[in-house]
Amino acid sequence: MLIEERLKELKDKINDKVPAGINVSNVEFEGPELVIYTDDPKKFADEADLIKVLARDLRKRIVVRPNVLEDPELAAKEIKSVVPDGAGITDMFFDPDTGEVLIEAEKPGVVIGKNGTTLRDITKEIGWTPKVVRTPPIESTTVKQIRQYLRSVKDERKEFLRTIGRRIHRDVTSKDKWVRVTTLGCCREVGRAAFLLSTPESKILIDCGEKPGSTEGVPYLYVPEIYPLNTLDAVVLTHAHLDHCALVPLLYRYGFEGPVYSTPATRDLAVMLQLDYLEVVSNEANQAPYTSKEVQEYLKKSIVLNYGSVTDIAPDIKLTYHNAGHILGSAIAHFHVGDGLYNIAFSGDFNYGKTRLFGPATSQFPRLETIFVESTYGGANDIQPSKKDAEEKLYEAVNTTIKRGGKVIIPAFAVGRSQEVMLTLEEGMRLDKIPKVKVYLDGMIKEATAIHTTYPEYLNPELRKQIFQDGMNPFLSDCFVQVDSPAIRENVIGGEPSIIITTSGMLSGGPVMEYLNGLAADEKNMLIFVGYQADGTMGRRIQKGWKEIPMGRRGSIVINLEIQTIDGFSGHSDRNQLMRYINHLNPRPEKVFTIHGDEKSAIDLASSIYKRFRIETHAPRNLETYRMI
Repeated sequence: MLIEERLKELKDKINDKVPAGINVSNVEFEGPELVIYTDDPKKFADEADLIKVLARDLRKRIVVRPNVLEDPELAAKEIKSVVPDGAGITDMFFDPDTGEVLIEAEKPGVVIGKNGTTLRDITKEIGWTPKVVRTPPIESTTVKQIRQYLRSVKDERKEFLRTIGRRIHRDVTSKDKWVRVTTLGCCREVGRAAFLLSTPESKILIDCGEKPGSTEGVPYLYVPEIYPLNTLDAVVLTHAHLDHCALVPLLYRYGFEGPVYSTPATRDLAVMLQLDYLEVVSNEANQAPYTSKEVQEYLKKSIVLNYGSVTDIAPDIKLTYHNAGHILGSAIAHFHVGDGLYNIAFSGDFNYGKTRLFGPATSQFPRLETIFVESTYGGANDIQPSKKDAEEKLYEAVNTTIKRGGKVIIPAFAVGRSQEVMLTLEEGMRLDKIPKVKVYLDGMIKEATAIHTTYPEYLNPELRKQIFQDGMNPFLSDCFVQVDSPAIRENVIGGEPSIIITTSGMLSGGPVMEYLNGLAADEKNMLIFVGYQADGTMGRRIQKGWKEIPMGRRGSIVINLEIQTIDGFSGHSDRNQLMRYINHLNPRPEKVFTIHGDEKSAIDLASSIYKRFRIETHAPRNLETYRMI
C-alpha cells in the first residue's frame, strides 16, 4: 500500500471516531508520530480521552496540531493571562515539531490547575499543547542553546520528520523472517560500543562510541553489514557517556542521513560531551574526527523518547526505553521485532542497585527472548563494597589528606560519578564527617549538574523531594566552587587544602592533567579513583603503579602523591548485582550475550550465567554476526 493510501485510510478511521463538529483537515507521518491537523484544536482539548482512544485503536503515537499555530509572542501573553498570579512562570519554550509549549514555573501545580483545568484552558486559548515543568534550580546553558538551535531549524526539522515518518511507515515487503545482530565494537573490551540489529527490512545501530586510551578507538563502521551508512534506518543511543555516544556525529560525516533516538536528557548530555570531546582532542594536537557542524546535524535529526513510550522506528521494529539506573537519562533499549516475532534488549551500562541519584534498572519486560548485558564488573572477584562503606572510605581518605595539609584530586566522569561524589561530600560536611573545605569543580561538571536539575523526573524520589519540596538543594551548597579559567586553576593548585573533582574520569586528557602536573610531585596530596579505569588509559597505568607518566611535548609527570581506589561509587552493576539481575529478569530470556567488559570478565560472566540458570550464553568477539531467529 502506498503511504498516501495508508494516510487516507487512517484519516477515514479518525473521522469515524471523532465527534461531529470536529474537522480533521489532514493527517501526516512526522517521525514516529501520526500528526492530526485540525482547525478545531480547542474542541479536541474538550475531548479529554479522545487522543488516548485513537492511539490505542490505531496503535500509533498521536499528536494533534492546529493547522496554524498561534504566534509564540501572542501565545505567551495569553498563557500569562490564563494562569493565576503566583505560579512564578520563568520561561516558555515553543516547540513547533510537536506543537507543544514547555512552561517552566516555580509552582507547576498552579499552572496545571485542579484536575488539569488550567492546562485545558490554555490549550483552548492558544492551540499549542502545554507541558509544565518546574523551573530548574541551576540554569543550563546547554539546554538553552539546544532549544534555541532547534527553533532556528524548525522548517528543516519538519521536512526531515516527514521524510523519516514515511520511511518508518513504509510497507513490509520481504517474506523472509530473521533477526541478526552484528558486533561492531565493545566485545571483550570496554569502549567503542556499537551493535547492528538487522532484519530483512531494517538496520538499526545501537550506540556509536569511542574507546578511551586507544589509538584504535573507532567501531568497525566500514564492514559490509553496515556500509554504506545511508542504509541505516536509525541510531539508538542508550546513554551519553563518550564510549557510547562520542562518534554519533561522525556517522553524518560519512553519509548517514537518519534519526538518532534517545531520552531528552541523553540528547542534551551527549551534545555537551561531544563538543567538549572535540575541544579536548583539538587541545591535544590530534585531528578531531568531526566538527561542531556534524554535532549540529545530529541535534537537528535527534528524536527524543521518554521511558515506557512504545515507538515505531522502522516498518518492523518498535523501540521502548526503560530506566537503566546508570546516569541521567540512561536507558535499556528494548526492541519488538515484527508482529510478535522477536524481542531483544540492549542494557547499555546499567546499575541494579539504588544510588543517591537514581532508582535501580528495570528488570521487567512484556516479552524478552535475548538480552545483551554489560560485564564491566563481571569477573568472579568483581564484588563492589556497599555504597555506605564506599562513602565512609572516601570520608576517611579526605580526612587523612586534609589533616596533613594536602589536596584531594578525584578524576570523574562529568556525568554520573561527579554528581554522586558531590552529594556524598556535601552530606559529609553537613554532618561534620569531614572538614568544611572548598570542593572545586573543573571541566563540564557544573553544566552536567545543571542538566540534572533540568530533568528532575529521572532522579530518585528522595532526591527530588529534597530539592523541590524541602527546599534543600545539595548541588547548590556553598562548598562547591566552579573553576572556569586557567588563573583560578593555578590558584587552586597553589592554595589551601581542598578537594578537586575534575574530568576526565580515566585521565585521558582534560583538566585533571593540569592538576596532576601541579600536584603529583607532593606526597601530601592524594589521587582517588572512584570509577572504572579501562585498559590502556593513563588512569589504569597509575593504578598499576607507574611512577612517571608522559605529558607529550611537555615532558613527564613524576607521581609521588598517594593513590587510592575507592570502589562502590561506580554506576555499573558488580558481579553479584549482574547475577541477581539475570535471576530477576521477567520473562527469563532464552539467550544472554555478555559485552562491555574485558575478555576474562565477559567470558566468566557468560559461563556463570549458563551454569546457574541454564540459559544459552555467548561472550562474543567483535565482527561476529549472530542469527537470533
